[in-house]
Amino acid sequence: MGNAHDVAAYILSKTGPQSAMKLQKLCYYAQAWSLVWDEQPLFSERIEAWANGPVVRALYAQHRGQFTVHNWPTGDPAQLSPDQRATIDAVIDAYAKLTAQQLSDMTHSESPWLDARAGVPLSERSEAEITPESMQSFYASLASRSDTESV
Repeated sequence: MGNAHDVAAYILSKTGPQSAMKLQKLCYYAQAWSLVWDEQPLFSERIEAWANGPVVRALYAQHRGQFTVHNWPTGDPAQLSPDQRATIDAVIDAYAKLTAQQLSDMTHSESPWLDARAGVPLSERSEAEITPESMQSFYASLASRSDTESV
């Protein structure tokens, strides 16, 4: 298994520079869909339910103070398997066209972030974890819903 830094480096290698917030959300959605499609996490780092949406604190520690992230020198995309890269590519195809704010707004309407914050006011800080289990459960339900809608 790679780590969150490898995922961030891979995303930037495919998309070019991104805002820090958008990079965080793309990493979150890559993790979520890996849990559903590949039935395993892309990385073991914890995701927290911050006011602006999901954040991988380990990534934040590196990009803190940057609005735009151009590259991720501590990540190695070669650590990701072909299946993991395919999952991230699918996430990029689906989500990279959205703005950072649109991605943040989406996460604010989805149960993994909402449940992790459980009554914390929107603007208040939180370090509550968005668990892999909550992500897998929620996004699997979206996947099965879209499967039945296409039948």
